[in-house]
Amino acid sequence: MSNKTLAALAGDLEAGRTSARKLVEQCLARIADPAGEGQRVFIHVDKDAALAAADAMDGLRKANSAPSRYAGIPVSIKDLFDIKGQVTRAGSRVLEDSAPAEADAPVVARLRRAGFIVIGRTNMTEFAYSGIGINPHYGTPKSAWNRKEGHVPGGSSSGAAVSVVDGMAFGALGTDTGGSCRIPAAYNGIVGYKPTQRRVPLDGGVPLSFTLDSFGPLANSTACCAVLDSVLADEPVMPLQSRPVKGMRLAVPTTVALDDLDDAVSKTFERALGTLSRAGAIIEHVEVPEFLDVGVINAKGGFSASESYAWHRYLLTRKGDDYDPRVSTRILRGADITAAEYIDLLNARRSLIARAAARMAPYDALVLPTTANTPPRIADLADDKAFTVANLRSLRNATLINMVDGCAISLPAHREGEVPVGLMLAASGGSDRRIFELAAAMEAAIRV
Repeated sequence: MSNKTLAALAGDLEAGRTSARKLVEQCLARIADPAGEGQRVFIHVDKDAALAAADAMDGLRKANSAPSRYAGIPVSIKDLFDIKGQVTRAGSRVLEDSAPAEADAPVVARLRRAGFIVIGRTNMTEFAYSGIGINPHYGTPKSAWNRKEGHVPGGSSSGAAVSVVDGMAFGALGTDTGGSCRIPAAYNGIVGYKPTQRRVPLDGGVPLSFTLDSFGPLANSTACCAVLDSVLADEPVMPLQSRPVKGMRLAVPTTVALDDLDDAVSKTFERALGTLSRAGAIIEHVEVPEFLDVGVINAKGGFSASESYAWHRYLLTRKGDDYDPRVSTRILRGADITAAEYIDLLNARRSLIARAAARMAPYDALVLPTTANTPPRIADLADDKAFTVANLRSLRNATLINMVDGCAISLPAHREGEVPVGLMLAASGGSDRRIFELAAAMEAAIRV
């Protein structure tokens, strides 16, 4: 049941093979399983409200009044979003004394309006500031990979990904500033989507970087993410037509994106490219010199440091000791970025977006590894230097796309039993539908 798609679940609900109540009870049982990751995946479980909503959706379906065919399907919400009547902690302890939210964030309200059931709030990197997913306050959920040994889940939407892969929810709402939907998806063998930023409202979410933040879904398939993305963007949910692989024009960026890859990432990526090529995709390796600019722009911490510092500076003065030091250190870098340097960042990014769009224009999509590394062992990251190296390698490729204002999806590219590796498809902002159509054709093909 855990890896069922939204379409399959909607069909089961419609045919009476299951009910919203049963789905919620199954998810709650998985969350409560003492042998599972539920204690670390969820910061808060909305048990009573979820069961009440399930009964309501079952009643509406019986009366032929369900708000959508997906009504009654449980989803998880990253702890970054406002849910009416609850405190938004953003994976931290410093916001615990904040007032409960007076209203749902627009994205949460849109999910509810479609009939999705909020099962609870998922754990995350504190204030969304890392691609690894370690949280010293609420514990670190383990990746689905080699769980006995304990590998990181990816961040910052760590609990979001594990909630889906472990069947505690059938979709998850996450955020993506430099890969925070795509990295956890890659590390757990599911699909994660970063939309064109302007399509989905950022109100009601604790910001990391309002310039780069995007709100997107994690789920079991491309089609699932497409449904959730349409709901989040308040667009009609349309049937997803996959494009044939034959004739796809794909560009593999040789600049930055292929540097210093783990062997498993390199082998899995090359195998996927070979499969696509044999299926008729036209694959070209191209230099993308614009990607060299990203490291320069981010040299002093970039938008994330400057904009998060603006939001956190008073909190840090009062409660700095309560932050994860690995997070506060990165935020504090923003104190050294002057107003003139920040304006330089804005101008540099504007130029970068225009040049990158021109570079990508001849192709249907860029195709690159989602992360340079496979999920590191949690025990190996106790050392700050090791953590920093792993974090940068996890974030690097995904960050390239946020910086050029693109949209991107991470698809699982590994075979059964292999370490999880994500393949990312990306294009310029506004190409969301095309990315979904390409990904829908590719997702089964690349794992053969």
